[in-house]
Amino acid sequence: MKKINKYQETFLVCFVLLSLFWLSLFVTHKNSGDLNYWYSFLFGLVPFFGGLIGMVKASIWGGLKSTLGKSIFFISLGLFLWGFGENIWSYYNFFKDVPAPYPSIADIGFAPSIFFWIIGTYHLSKASGALFSLRKNTWAKVLAIVVPIALLIPSYYFQIRVARGGTLVPEGESVLKAVLDIAYPFGDFLALTFAALVFALSFKYFGGFYRWAILAVLAGLGVMYGADSVFSYTTTKGTYYNADWGDLLLSTGLFLLTFGVLAFAVKPKAGLSGGED
Repeated sequence: MKKINKYQETFLVCFVLLSLFWLSLFVTHKNSGDLNYWYSFLFGLVPFFGGLIGMVKASIWGGLKSTLGKSIFFISLGLFLWGFGENIWSYYNFFKDVPAPYPSIADIGFAPSIFFWIIGTYHLSKASGALFSLRKNTWAKVLAIVVPIALLIPSYYFQIRVARGGTLVPEGESVLKAVLDIAYPFGDFLALTFAALVFALSFKYFGGFYRWAILAVLAGLGVMYGADSVFSYTTTKGTYYNADWGDLLLSTGLFLLTFGVLAFAVKPKAGLSGGED
């Protein structure tokens, strides 16, 4: 990607301002109150509006009639739903005075988002030719085995051994929270695995023109994987608060996903294809 477009520029400015906002909260040691709630609300607007734009602009690439169009649409839908969930979270913050509504109705938005990111990255692997390489290339098959194992081992150690003391459902914790604590990072793990394979097996996709967009999506999923793990850990240990460093990770991961998918929000130059069906 040689030059970012106007949509990416706008969200980049928003992310810089959000980062400065977070920094001001950090240096003043703010860990509760309306300013923390405002940070949570504002960073949720990035995936909400970015996802909405991405779904609309997927039509440039054929929408749901093409493989690449499906990829852009579903990744964007996941972003939109995540932002929707964050809006519900903020409703609990501002109007119910509940600092951490988890589990709650907000998970109706958060949980499906990961499912759609998995679908989106799967279609991206098809559009980029990564699945074809996987079937034809022995090295690619080895990579497909090594990458999930490399991600799964630290995930198990952190989620089960460290955060939960080796117990799946710690005493005093609901089964629903335990399920969500594991489901969120595991869903990110699946989406990240697909994205990592896409990037490794199709680095010169579109002659390299959109490689940075795909890298941004990959990085975003990687950060979200870590962010959801941190969120599960801090809510289990009772140390979570709005605008903590885990929220900074969430806002960073969501920005990177939004930034990457919005690279496809402008009409491509002649000669670039939207991918094969």
